Amino acid sequence: MNKPSTSTKLQRGLSVMLLTSLVLSGCTDGGGSTANENSGKDGGTAVANDGPFGKYEPPIEVSFVRNLSDVVENNVLGVLKNETLEDNRWSRLYEEKLGIKMKYDWVVKGNPTSDQYLQKINVTLASGDLPDFIPVNATQLKQLADSDQIEDLGAIYEKYASPMTKEVLRQEGSSPFDAVTMDGKLMAIPQVESSIERAMFIWIRTDWLEKLGLQPPKTMSDVLAISKAFTEKDPDGNGQKDTFGLGVTKDLWGGAMGLEGFMAGYKAYPSIWIENSSGKLEFGGIQPEVRKALQALQTMAKNGEIDQEFGIKDGGKVSEQISAGKIGMEYGEQWNSIWPLQLGKDNDPKSQWQAFPIVSESGETPKVPLKFSTTRFWAVKKGAKHPEALVKLFNMHLEKNWGETEEFNKYFAPPEAESVWQLSPVTPYPLKKNVEAFRAIDAARKAGDTSALKGEAKTIQEKLDMFASGSKEGFGLWGWERIYGAQGSMGVVDQYDKNKQFLMEKFVGAPTPTMVERDATLKKLQNQVFVNIILGEPIETFDKFVNDWKQLGGDQITKEVNEWYASTK
Repeated sequence: MNKPSTSTKLQRGLSVMLLTSLVLSGCTDGGGSTANENSGKDGGTAVANDGPFGKYEPPIEVSFVRNLSDVVENNVLGVLKNETLEDNRWSRLYEEKLGIKMKYDWVVKGNPTSDQYLQKINVTLASGDLPDFIPVNATQLKQLADSDQIEDLGAIYEKYASPMTKEVLRQEGSSPFDAVTMDGKLMAIPQVESSIERAMFIWIRTDWLEKLGLQPPKTMSDVLAISKAFTEKDPDGNGQKDTFGLGVTKDLWGGAMGLEGFMAGYKAYPSIWIENSSGKLEFGGIQPEVRKALQALQTMAKNGEIDQEFGIKDGGKVSEQISAGKIGMEYGEQWNSIWPLQLGKDNDPKSQWQAFPIVSESGETPKVPLKFSTTRFWAVKKGAKHPEALVKLFNMHLEKNWGETEEFNKYFAPPEAESVWQLSPVTPYPLKKNVEAFRAIDAARKAGDTSALKGEAKTIQEKLDMFASGSKEGFGLWGWERIYGAQGSMGVVDQYDKNKQFLMEKFVGAPTPTMVERDATLKKLQNQVFVNIILGEPIETFDKFVNDWKQLGGDQITKEVNEWYASTK
């Protein structure tokens, strides 16, 4: 992501915390009636009701490792009384309802992508001294599977996963399971993350549109015309040519001020693997459609519509320009109204932004590319006494937040600690929950009665009500309204979903051998060449890049990617 660290944390929080109540059927406490004997951790015997929610008697103990984020440390444990990472409402629930006691072999402060955490987990994996349940990324999962240190969970998942768990984990298709299936065996349970949350929009200053007498875009020609007008027609009214049509960062891609949505307007998908007409996978970044999109961006840059210094500015620097009212349009995800656009609204209350659907060159409905977002997987140590306990934890987490026994205000986001869900080591969630929240809120809004809203949708509506009342107490209330209001970005997601516009990334496996060796170099090359082209290098530079990419490992990566793809069919 091309944002400063605080906003990276915010985006992570929003992608899982932006709220909705998705009540799915099929889960109740209990399960089947058959008894099943298993050896307990302490050598005793634990008898469990043999179903998705069967309770172990006496309780069993299972071990984990985990990170402790700043959000959990400060905003959850820092405000709750009588709760710790080891003893809290989630650990008590799991022990009371399932007979599962949780123990952490170690805890490291920071996010799962922090250097400290990655170093610690890699040392643990290398030592072979594994906890019962292990959170890993795709590369680590493959290493454990190749060294035969983890269990095949196929039969266990089929037997113990609740109907809700099975439905939720496949809401975006088979990709999460393709990522963890090796030699026909299910080597982990995917900790699903919503790819839909990464859909792109065109965020536009509508007060500038109105001032210049312009309409929202229907084609890429319209986007280019708006960008030109925002640059040349003094939309801020200060008599100077000091505004830019489009905000872009040096990183080119990402959830805020990225170019994926712009490129998609030309049927170009430069940061994902796509399937061609012959059923083979190919890298989007070397396709001829990218060349055309780069040519358009180069023309915009020559005309002053893109900051000539964008190649050295990260998201923080570009957000300062937005805050100062110098940028009128940017491509980004649904949460952009909270960051960076709220900054501009705070500085100039008269400014107004709105998310619009991305558009195509022809005016036809475009595909919206989605980066595969599930990057965390739960493996079970070989020989663990109760591998099925992991699946039961997944079942219970979903049930208590979105099932028939839903207790959202206690277990997911109570007012005093909205991130309390993170106290659970496993945190699955319905992948369309945020668009479902919008649908519930929008239906209630149109009916003129929001009193029946519950769970997450109710919590969001409370923020919208605070905004409507003019309250200054809540953080980013304008931003929330721009997401879930009548003109909110989630309304566009609703449209994308109903129109079946999503284009899912096709390669979701562990990095291939040549990827591990060359991918970072190839990405750096791609980024530098694209920046240089936008800033004026001949467009033929792209053709040289394509050849260089292939020769520097791209062809071999493509071969390996397609070998993986063939193995999933």
